[in-house]
Amino acid sequence: MSEIPQTTVNLAGVSISDQSPSATPDSSVAPVVKEVESAAYDQVVTPWDVQGSVSSDGKQQAIDYDKLVDQFGTRRVDAALLARFERLTGRRPHVLLRRGTFFSHREFDKILDRYEQGKPFFLYTGRGPSSDSMHLGHMIPFLFTK
Repeated sequence: MSEIPQTTVNLAGVSISDQSPSATPDSSVAPVVKEVESAAYDQVVTPWDVQGSVSSDGKQQAIDYDKLVDQFGTRRVDAALLARFERLTGRRPHVLLRRGTFFSHREFDKILDRYEQGKPFFLYTGRGPSSDSMHLGHMIPFLFTK
């Protein structure tokens, strides 16, 4: 007895298996349709992995930045904060702030408070390389704190 080759296609959470028509003389055999469980999951953002959520119907979702703000205990960089920065420093905020590349902060308002009061402050950017060589990703903190 020879084996009958099979074709399996997975489209939108439905798996369709069909015997190859060339291997079956009777073309009246209908394909077998079996539901595939969709693996819905929440977004994952860690230092090692970034994945948007997947809905119950299997559709990839965009990263939810409001959820990140809640998850990491930060606050949005809003127009009022940027206006305050410009008013206090006399300079436009960095392009990465204006364009929303950096969309949230921790205690940026407190840094502005100290600046307004003429008190010193220090920024720690965590830009030390984690290996013997630096890469393009290390450029962002250098450009921003320039």
